[in-house]
Amino acid sequence: MAQREGGGLARGQREHWERTYGQHPGMYGEQPSTAAVHAAQVFRAAGVRRVLELGAGHGRDALHFARCGFEVLATDFSPVGLAQLRDRADRDGLAERVHTAVQDARRPLPQADGSVDGVFAHMLLCMALGTAELHALVAEVRRVLRPGGVFVYTVRHTGDAHFGAGTGHGDDIWEHGGFAVHFFSRELVEELGADWLVTEVHPFEEGELPRRLWRVTQRRLD
Repeated sequence: MAQREGGGLARGQREHWERTYGQHPGMYGEQPSTAAVHAAQVFRAAGVRRVLELGAGHGRDALHFARCGFEVLATDFSPVGLAQLRDRADRDGLAERVHTAVQDARRPLPQADGSVDGVFAHMLLCMALGTAELHALVAEVRRVLRPGGVFVYTVRHTGDAHFGAGTGHGDDIWEHGGFAVHFFSRELVEELGADWLVTEVHPFEEGELPRRLWRVTQRRLD
């Protein structure tokens, strides 16, 4: 865990994503993910006004939330990706609704207790984060959410074609093509939702492989 948290794999992944965003601006396109479209509907129904996005990248989902009328704080550990997000927000007239901050998911969130209404993370939790780091991150998400707040996240799971392929780093983390992924078991989803009201674990597919994911929706109880 020390190598994963302090350097080694974590540092390599940061450098990999910085290089990838720099070489392929807007690499995921301009259309929001299907998960973000669904999350916006969930957030609206729950009376959400302030959305914190973890792992926003170059911002296709953050911009969708802003267009839906939410105030968005988009975070990522890649300054290059966030710069692309800000440029697009400026061009689209959304700068007043979208704020960005560099944030490593391994560190405590800087937001105050109960300061946001909804949190969204599309495939951030299944990056190169160990199980202990995931528990710490989800606890931080719960802390910054208001009571009744909603957390929507997606993760690749152990039924994915890349699970077990490439270089294994332990803890169900496998690196393939330079990208390290923590593939989730259903048991891990249940562990992370133990102090929450889990309302949905929805299987879906994305991309050309296709990648196999779960979309998890859960609410803070108190």
